[in-house]
Order: sequence, then C-alpha cells, then structure tokens
Amino acid sequence: MKRLSATIVGLIAAVWFSGCVHYRPKPLSAEEAAADFSQRTLADAGLKAFLETNLHRQLGDWPLPSWDFTNLVLAAFYYHSDLDVARAQWAVAEAAKITAGERPNPTLNLTPGYDTTILTPSPWLPLTTLDIPIETAGKRGYRVGQATHLSEAARLTIAAVAWQVRSRVRSSLVGLYAAQETEALLKEQQALQTENLRLLERQYQAGAISAFELTQARIGVNTTQLALRDAERQSAEARVQLADAVGIRLSALDEVRLSFDGLGQLPVEASLAEARRQALLNRSDILGALAEYAASQSALHLEIAKQYPDIHLGPGYQYDQGNNKWSLGLTVTLPVLNQNQGAIAEAQAKRAESAARFNALQARVLAAIDLAGAGYRVARQKLADADGLLANLQKQENTARAIFEVGEISKSELAGLQLQLSTSALARLGALVQSQQALGALEDALQSPLNLPATAWQASPRMAETRNANEHP
Repeated sequence: MKRLSATIVGLIAAVWFSGCVHYRPKPLSAEEAAADFSQRTLADAGLKAFLETNLHRQLGDWPLPSWDFTNLVLAAFYYHSDLDVARAQWAVAEAAKITAGERPNPTLNLTPGYDTTILTPSPWLPLTTLDIPIETAGKRGYRVGQATHLSEAARLTIAAVAWQVRSRVRSSLVGLYAAQETEALLKEQQALQTENLRLLERQYQAGAISAFELTQARIGVNTTQLALRDAERQSAEARVQLADAVGIRLSALDEVRLSFDGLGQLPVEASLAEARRQALLNRSDILGALAEYAASQSALHLEIAKQYPDIHLGPGYQYDQGNNKWSLGLTVTLPVLNQNQGAIAEAQAKRAESAARFNALQARVLAAIDLAGAGYRVARQKLADADGLLANLQKQENTARAIFEVGEISKSELAGLQLQLSTSALARLGALVQSQQALGALEDALQSPLNLPATAWQASPRMAETRNANEHP
C-alpha cells in the first residue's frame, strides 16, 4: 500500500514539475532605454534587412543615398514605440487564447485516518479522492472563440496604429517640404525686394518717387525678412516632428538626405462611392469593431452555456483495516437559486453596446470620407487656379523681360512684375501644400493605399527578443 501511494505521488510530482515554467527576471532600466533610443540611426543593419523584406528587393547602396516617403514609413514601422505597444498588446491577446483553451485540472485529496481502538490488522484508514471536472455545453469552445475574436481585434489595432504612424510621417514630411520651399522662395523674394529698394532709393534721391513709396518698399523688405525667419523656424520644427514620427533622434535624421519626390503631383480623384465601399470593407478599425462584436457574441454564448452545470467526477479509494474500498462520486451544481440570468443580461447589454459602437464608428467614417473628399476636390481646384495664375504671370514676366532688354520699360518696373511672380509662386506653394494635406486626410479616412505588406506592421525584428522572453519567462 505504501509503495503504491509513493508511486502515485511521485508520478504526479514528476508530471507537475516537468510542465512548470520558471521565472526569468528581465529588469527595465530608463537609462538603458534612453541609450538604446540615442543609438537609433537610419544606417542600422537590421533596418536594411527590414526594408529589403518589405520592399521585396535588395538594396544596393547602404546607407541609402536619400530617403523618400515610403522608406521613411518603413523606418517608422521598424522603430516607432506606438507600434511596439500595439504588437505587445496583440501578444497578450494571443496568450489569452491559450488560457481560454485550457481544460480545468483535476484535484487530488489525500486524507489520512487512524483508528485508536484497533491495532490489528492495521489502525490506519487512508482515504484518497480525485475530483475530475468536466465542462459541459461547449463552454471551452465559446471561451476560445471569444479570445480568438479579441486577438483578431488586437491584430487589427496594429494596422490602425500603423496608419496613424504613417499619417504623422506624411504630415511631417509635407510640413518640412512646405517650410523648405517657402524658405527658398522667400529668399528669392527678399533678393528681388532688396534690389527693388535699391532702385527706388535712387529714384527717390532723383525726386522721381515719394517718400511714401520708398517706405512701403522698405516695409515689404522687413516683412519678408520676418516671414523668412518664421519659415526657418517652421523648417526646424518640422525636422523635429519628422524625427519623432519616424521614432529616431533628430541627429540621426540630420545625417541623411531627404527626398520629396511625389509631393509635387496629386492623384486624380477616384469615385468616392467606390472608395467609400472599399473603406467600409477594409478599414482596420471597422474590421476590429466587427471582431469585438463577434467576441461579444461568443461571450453571450458562454454565459448562456453556464446555465448548464459542469459535472465533477469523484473516484475515491480507502484502505480500511485490510479492506480495499473503492467509490465513485458525482457532483453537480443545482441551478435552483439562480440560472446565471444576471450574467446573461450583462452579456446581452454588452453585445448591444458593441453593436452601437460599430454603428457609431461606421457613421463617423462615412462622414470623414465625405468631408475629406470634398476638401480634396476643392483643394485640387484651388491648385489648378494657382497654376493658371502662375503660368500667366510667367508669360507676362517673359514678355516684360524682352521689353526691358529693348529699353521700353525700366528695371524697377521689371522688378515689380518679378515680385508679383514670386508672390504668386508662394501662393501656388500654399495651394499645393493644402492639396497634399487634403490628400492625406482623404487617405486617412479611406485607410488606403498603404502599398505595404502586413508583415511590415504586424511584426518587427526589434520585438523578437520581447516575444522570446514572454514565451520563456
């Protein structure tokens, strides 16, 4: 008897300890995290491999001679901490699927007994019982279904965060482009105004113009100087914002050359009806809301299934003064005081809440698409008008230059027309920037096009160490 009991206990202990996970500490240091951030560059070998994987081609020169919008977005997907958080949350949701699928463990009860009135054949009365729980009504399947839907919602949240990261990169790059182009145009305008002021000063000394005209010209030069300083400030701020959007330090961005290719053109507006339909079918937040609704459905199924009690089998053994006694118990919860009606009512209310959230989200998305579509349409028309005005002034400037060369107009008159042309170029740049901003708002409302594979935002090599630590704590 003692040998049998020792064997059973030893077997249970072996099974128990063989499946145990051992804790492995992983301290978090603010100093080390700051040092890691300061070492991020756009010349990182891991970043190169990440780009090659998602661009499906080998990169020749490394570091890249210039960084365009697509490459900067991929670098943001590689570095940005917001995506690291979203990926970690997905990993938590994936781990919850394991928890949901676990079956309840049996319970072993050992009760030693001793009869003080009898010494023969044996005063010991050891009792061993085993409680084996059996879930009924498919509860485990409903738990797994709920966890699976929540995991899908968390995965889709990564896509939504990726769009936010992409949007910030695009907005920062457009802002930097606008500031640098404005700075260049203002420098050109300042040079023209300075030359024009020099000519007007000569005319004023000759008595050809009034002091008021000369003062207005000086005010124009000073105003342009202030605008130039403001553009320089905006350019510096835009570089900081772009570095933050990518997830790197500013000095790392200063080490590379940026390319603004593609920002000068605008795509033709597609059918908003078709775009709206595609957005409702493909937007990650809408799909995520549908996954959360499906999870609420599974949760309701689970609470309804809990109306049916689980079964507990209780086989037992007792050695009673030389007699081997076996028993088989059956335990069932009697649903006489409640039938889980409260939890069912809560699950039904949560399902209704989830449906309401989905409908509200869909309405917001439709309104955002219509608003962004209208804004983009008007912005493109404004840019077309600005292009026409600029082209007309360029023709006039060419004509005036030809007339000036034959001596029919003064240099001051030519400078005045050139200043108008410079002002028109600034207005055209403003219209272009507004159009790019409107395009960005439309793309964000549609969440299309991304033109990048899902692996670009679902997983980053930098998260591999964290995942391994979670799997082997």
